[in-house]
Amino acid sequence: MKNIFIGILIAFLMFSFVPAFAQQQNQQQQGAQTQTQNQTQTQNQTQQQTQNQGEEQQIQTKQQMKEQAKTVNGETYRNTVSNVVQELLDVVENEKSGIGEQVRVIAQEQKRVQEQVADQIEAVQKRNKIKTFLIGTSYKNTGALRSEIVQLRNRIEQLNRLMEQAQNQADETALQEQIQTMEEEQTRINSFIEINESKFSLFGWLVRLFNK
Repeated sequence: MKNIFIGILIAFLMFSFVPAFAQQQNQQQQGAQTQTQNQTQTQNQTQQQTQNQGEEQQIQTKQQMKEQAKTVNGETYRNTVSNVVQELLDVVENEKSGIGEQVRVIAQEQKRVQEQVADQIEAVQKRNKIKTFLIGTSYKNTGALRSEIVQLRNRIEQLNRLMEQAQNQADETALQEQIQTMEEEQTRINSFIEINESKFSLFGWLVRLFNK
């Protein structure tokens, strides 16, 4: 009788415990699923926010490039380069160390390409609008401008190295100012190229294909 009673008690406890245990397991699973869903939702929101920020940044960058491109024209470029060349030659006159001649070479090179770069800018700006709409911008001239930008970057790097060797603070400051001016001009021309090459055209893709 005692054994029967114990058996009944065990069975009762088991039938009482199993549903409670199953309910607890189900609650834990639901909690885990909810947590996973919340984490997924948070990740999706973060990704969406990152994507939106990236798109907003691209829009802002595009707008900045458009504003910079508007400041580019042949006459302004001529004047800017003339001022840079003159300032560099003034440094040559003051600088008695070995960098003077190297600065002179850079100034002469900058002056040498001044007219052709200005002409290329004007050729892009004066291009017939109908022709631009049909086949795009003057890729020949924008390509030449890209090549000049590479050379300009090289001259800027050379001036940076020479600036570190300047014998007095005044010449170092003068070189730094002209380097900054050249860097700003480089940025503007880059924007000018990008904006003009991204203009819509019916057959521009075909022209670019043959210009590669």
